[in-house]
Amino acid sequence: MANAQDGTATIIDVTSKKVSQTVPISVKGANRLKFTPDGKQVLISGLGGRGGSSTSSGVNLAVLDAATRKEVKLLSLGGGSAGILVAPDGGRAYVAVSTNGNIAVVDLKTLEVIGRVSVGNQPDGLAWAVRK
Repeated sequence: MANAQDGTATIIDVTSKKVSQTVPISVKGANRLKFTPDGKQVLISGLGGRGGSSTSSGVNLAVLDAATRKEVKLLSLGGGSAGILVAPDGGRAYVAVSTNGNIAVVDLKTLEVIGRVSVGNQPDGLAWAVRK
């Protein structure tokens, strides 16, 4: 669970339904949390930060190693971010950059932003739509 107020992520043991650990993260206003399909990485978006360098003030997406619970990459997406959608094959993540009206496309192998999709005013939640 991402905790916006104190810049942490809480790990809950689902068997005991109790907090097992709370880890610090470098995302201001932590908002959403999403695991990759293989369970190896955790992506946490943040509402805070307005671009800039990859310092804690400009970081909008943190990528953590799920096993070690350590940050492996911090990304500045250019503005506060919200919803995260991970491709079923685990190759890419799509992150709503609410303050800039776009979706950042993140390559999950290189952990770099590889593109953007302009979507308009304040994108948030993301979902797959399949044509039949």
